[in-house]
Amino acid sequence: MTVEITSHEELRELLGAPNARAANKDRPRLHARDRQWLAASPFCLVATAGADGSCDVSPKGDPAGFALVLDDTTIALPERPGNKRADGYRNILDNPHVGLLFMIPGRTDTLRINGRGRLVRDAPWFDDMVVKGHRPVLAVVVEIEQIFYHCAKAFLRSALWQPETWQPELLPSRARLIKEVEAPTENLEDLERYYGPEYVRTIYA
Repeated sequence: MTVEITSHEELRELLGAPNARAANKDRPRLHARDRQWLAASPFCLVATAGADGSCDVSPKGDPAGFALVLDDTTIALPERPGNKRADGYRNILDNPHVGLLFMIPGRTDTLRINGRGRLVRDAPWFDDMVVKGHRPVLAVVVEIEQIFYHCAKAFLRSALWQPETWQPELLPSRARLIKEVEAPTENLEDLERYYGPEYVRTIYA
């Protein structure tokens, strides 16, 4: 029998109350250590939700420090060439609430930022976001409402950063996945060429 939780009271009764440190750790503005973390992070996940409640999580990555700190309550993330679906960006236009999770490879804790996003197509600080000659065509500006560090337990349980646990060969190549799942009529050899060395060379093109 499936037993569903349907109220905040049931959830709290099941999980118990957080300790004082966990309950009160979120802050509304960047600390100097948060700036250091952002300067060292090359990767984050951006969560958004549309007006209808449908959700999206998109990975963003660049050289460490790609999240530009504009002031103590504002950061900006550059857009880079992608598949042009723009799922998260369309969500932000309908619902500005965003959640960010910044990672540093090898670290088992993470930095979380929640706030409101808006899309900017140009600003003087775009020049500070140029990577390999690529100036972003837009950026997500996030007004910070809540920031805190998240504990290491999920990374420890998953052994995410331990190379001896990595098994990328368990699944076929990206090209073969596309051939089997997304575009069965496309030629596998063409897909393998597309996702080969040339793909790496053109990630900022």
